Order: sequence, then structure tokens, then C-alpha cells
Amino acid sequence: MDVTEILEAHKAQFKPITVEKAIPLDLDVNLLTAFDTNAFDEKKLKADTEEYVKELTRDNTQLLVNEIFKLPVEGADAGVLAKLPARTYQLPREKPLPKDRPLTRWEKFAKAKGIQNRKRERFVWDEEKEQYVPRWGYAGGQKDKLDDWLIEVPQHADPMEDMYAKKREEKKERVDKNKKRQRRNEEENVAAKMAGKSQIKDFKKEELKAAIAASKSATASLGKFDAEVQPSKKKKKSKK
Repeated sequence: MDVTEILEAHKAQFKPITVEKAIPLDLDVNLLTAFDTNAFDEKKLKADTEEYVKELTRDNTQLLVNEIFKLPVEGADAGVLAKLPARTYQLPREKPLPKDRPLTRWEKFAKAKGIQNRKRERFVWDEEKEQYVPRWGYAGGQKDKLDDWLIEVPQHADPMEDMYAKKREEKKERVDKNKKRQRRNEEENVAAKMAGKSQIKDFKKEELKAAIAASKSATASLGKFDAEVQPSKKKKKSKK
């Protein structure tokens, strides 16, 4: 046996990389998937199903690998990498779309009254300090002026009343009121979320009951001669 015969015998052990298809495959190289819409060969399928499926899988995989080797490559620290194209097949979502966040009491009121949210500047000019200060929060410009050395007494107010103590009390009441509103909004949001969860729980409970009832009748005797598992209620027959 000469060298040519040895090479031919070795070559015969492997299948060619070129595969002919009546209908070209629908390939998505990004997802490494191939969709074959060609009809099955009924004779080969009935003669040896496993061998035919292996051969079909091998040919389709070869076509996918051929497309991968056509992709542009680039060097990296990990080696030579192929640049995948954009995907053409849209995979369905595993989970449902997220639900919108429930509106707060203020958001509902603003929506009903048509109030638009306008973005205001964060810093304002303080005439007394002669510098820019935050509009809100610590060292903000809209403070209650408790550090002022003089507070004007309103016309109809008690002149003997301590205006500093009054402003501190008013500020404390506003803070408590805001905290109360915040807790109320949080409780309403939690209640809305729990209501949705309870509905899902009830649905799963009914679904489980239906599955148990179906499994009891999924035997050769349709559940008639099966031993009852205690404690279990007898299935009521539906009237036709």
C-alpha cells in the first residue's frame, strides 16, 4: 500500500465539511442556533431513526461551524476571538414584564390636578450669608430662620409668646406629619404588593387542586381501584 492509498483511507474516515441542503438553514450565529426547515427522509427515518438523526445533526452542526469560521477575528489576551454578529432571532422572556410601580398619594393628586414636575436649581443665593446655599436639606436656604437674632412678631399674635419656641414647635409638627405621610405611603405600597401576591397564591392553590384531581384519575382504572391516601377527600363527580 503506497502513501496515496494510506491518505485516501485516512480521508475516508471523515465526512466532508461541505453539506448540500435543498433549503438553506436559518442560522443565528449570535445564539449559535440553526433552524432546519427541510422535510425528513421518511425511508431513512423508519429504517434507522437514531443513525438518521445523528447524521442530520452532524450536517446541520457542520453548516453552523462553517459560518462561525467565516466571522472576523481579533486578537486578545485570551487568544483569538471571533466577533459575533447581531442576533436575528428574538428569544422569549423567561419571566413576565415587570409591573408599574403603584403611584403614591401625591403622584395621584398631581396627575388628577395636572400638576407638572418642574426641575428647580439645587442652590439659591442667600442675601445674609452672601453665598449660594442648598435650597433644601442641611444648611438649606429655606430654613425657619431659628438662628436669626430677631424675629418679627405678626400683627395679631400674642406679643408675649416666644416666637423661637413657636417656630421650633411648628417645625417639629411638620417633620412628624411628613414622617406619618411617608409611613402611610409605604403601608399602601406594601398592601398593594401583598394583594397581588395573594391572588397569585390563590391561583396556584386552585391549580394544584386541579392537578391532584387529574393525577388521581390518571391510572388504568381511572382511580376507581386505587388506594385512598389519608387524609384525602373523595373526588366529587361532575354532573354531565
